[in-house]
Amino acid sequence: MPYPARTAPPGARPREPVITGQQHATSPATGPVPIDAQEPWMRGLHADTGYLLYRLGLRSGQLFNTFLQESGLRLRHYALLRFLATSEGALQRELSSRLGYDPSAIVGLVDDLEKLGFAERRPSPDDRRSRIVVLTDDGRAFLRDTDEAGLRVTNDLLQPLAPAERDTLHTLLQRVAEAELDS
Repeated sequence: MPYPARTAPPGARPREPVITGQQHATSPATGPVPIDAQEPWMRGLHADTGYLLYRLGLRSGQLFNTFLQESGLRLRHYALLRFLATSEGALQRELSSRLGYDPSAIVGLVDDLEKLGFAERRPSPDDRRSRIVVLTDDGRAFLRDTDEAGLRVTNDLLQPLAPAERDTLHTLLQRVAEAELDS
């Protein structure tokens, strides 16, 4: 059910425009004008590397979630499947800590994946009281089928960069991510 549109209370100050990466004006000489070109307050934000990473992360997630929407999954499901593809199975608490998701979110994600037949809970070989989550053959097939689409999403997002720049960006982001995950 759609949510009702929100309206501002009388006398409220207008909110700053929502940043969507879409065009919002047209110049007769140049065509569409990026939202940032008309918003001076954006210059400060675009000087902030953390903000740019945040924006690009949101955009990447939006693109990938749009692709995954057909399957009923979201990027969080995909990340969990990708992690499971690199292991022989994992306890839910391990999935929570390794992926950085709240433990209660992991339960729901695994439930969703089980319903689709992409993952299953099995008794842990080390502890009969614990259950590990493992990737099924259908989960592996789903990942194989999504590889090309994932590459398209990345290529769309990084289209302004030359191949060498993409490699450099990936290397630098990987270094930052590994240092962050090790701390």
